[in-house]
Amino acid sequence: MKTMKRPLAVALLGITSAIFSASSAAALSEQQVAVMDSINTTVKQDTLSYSLIESLTTEVGPRMVGTPGSDLATDWAVNKLKSLGFDKVWIEESQAQLWQRGDLTLQINAPFPHKVVGLALGGSVGTNGKPLTADVVHFDDLAALQAAPAGSLKGKIAYVGYKMERHIDGHGYGKAVGARVAGASAAASKGAVAFLMRSVGTDSNRIGHTGVMRYDDAQPKIPAIAISNPDADLLENMFSRNQPISFTINTNASGPTGKTVTIANVIGDVTGSSKPNEVVTLGAHIDSWDVGTGAIDDGIGMGIIMAAGHYIATLPERPARTLRVILFAAEEVGLVGAEDYVKRHAGDMAQNVIGAEWDFGNGAIYKMEPGVGPTALNAIRDLAEYLAPMGVALATTNTAKGQSDMSLLGKAGQPAVNFAPDGLDYFDFHHTENDTLDKVDQDALKVNTTIYTLFAYFATSSDTDFRK
Repeated sequence: MKTMKRPLAVALLGITSAIFSASSAAALSEQQVAVMDSINTTVKQDTLSYSLIESLTTEVGPRMVGTPGSDLATDWAVNKLKSLGFDKVWIEESQAQLWQRGDLTLQINAPFPHKVVGLALGGSVGTNGKPLTADVVHFDDLAALQAAPAGSLKGKIAYVGYKMERHIDGHGYGKAVGARVAGASAAASKGAVAFLMRSVGTDSNRIGHTGVMRYDDAQPKIPAIAISNPDADLLENMFSRNQPISFTINTNASGPTGKTVTIANVIGDVTGSSKPNEVVTLGAHIDSWDVGTGAIDDGIGMGIIMAAGHYIATLPERPARTLRVILFAAEEVGLVGAEDYVKRHAGDMAQNVIGAEWDFGNGAIYKMEPGVGPTALNAIRDLAEYLAPMGVALATTNTAKGQSDMSLLGKAGQPAVNFAPDGLDYFDFHHTENDTLDKVDQDALKVNTTIYTLFAYFATSSDTDFRK
């Protein structure tokens, strides 16, 4: 694997306090600006983050909790972090619920027979080893299903056809994902024997989108399936003909088993030179679903933050603060690794001075939102001014708590910066067989790796108390 230790070190050895960039933010020190300018130039030309994603997807592949790939990913990450120059690397183990997908066949029987493509939702029960056949009832969205009269779906399959909207910031996901999470229990409460939904995705490919769902223990547990967008269109075309639609589901998904498996957060530190107990965190999640190879979700995040740590580790002079990279386990099934991290580190969370995560997007970063104290906003504005020529705007709000796993650290008091990348195509690949290496935007990846490295250096070399 290509590394940048020698080129970056050589590029920075000649820096002196007399060097100053005309494009810099005036409140940054001349030394900070000089280092950041060299990072900016060097990292944009490198392919380390992509090489890490390529290695991950080729040598490990899918990394769903409870599969061999999950353990393989832990070993891979430990070895990579050590090779990248992190001086402290360790794992923190905990437990997560085991779920196994099994096999799935879907069929429209009448009025017009068709094979259907889909995926069981994460956590779904199966059909007890035999086909389940029933008529389908169509609902426009989760709210319509929830409003159905009690008992009105007895012996039926409920189908929610809400179509996710495409947006650069991915906010269409929030409107669509509720049906995935709560639809099965809502359907069961009305008497349904199974739940179907249009996949939570923006693509037109004949592939299903999986993702975690939750059962309400007060309701019967019924199979929950997401069908591809083209098959959802096909099903809705049949509904328009006002004829009964008979549908068969056959799946041996395990459902909640009560069994647990060992998971592990993988953590690496680049120890600070003079304030090692003050920690800047970068996060991504190490697990993926079992479909695809997890390149976009969240191989990109892993590649970016691991590369950023390497670049900080190979500076001729270490920044004052420690940079910590956290590869969180079991994010896809409910932020389980992040919960464990917060619990384990409750006593030293005050030492986490600021953090950022990558768990969304494929295109270039266009905006950053802080979540810091009012005085610290001045320092964030300095960083934003430096990043502005790279197309990064500063949000007018100051409410960031951290994305995904890092949101739990934010709730525990850690200040945050959320970087917003172009996510227009993200939900074409999210949780699908199509989440593969060829989908990674390599040009955007270089820019985003540069921005995260610049943030890491800015925060670890700063004297700012981001809580104040």
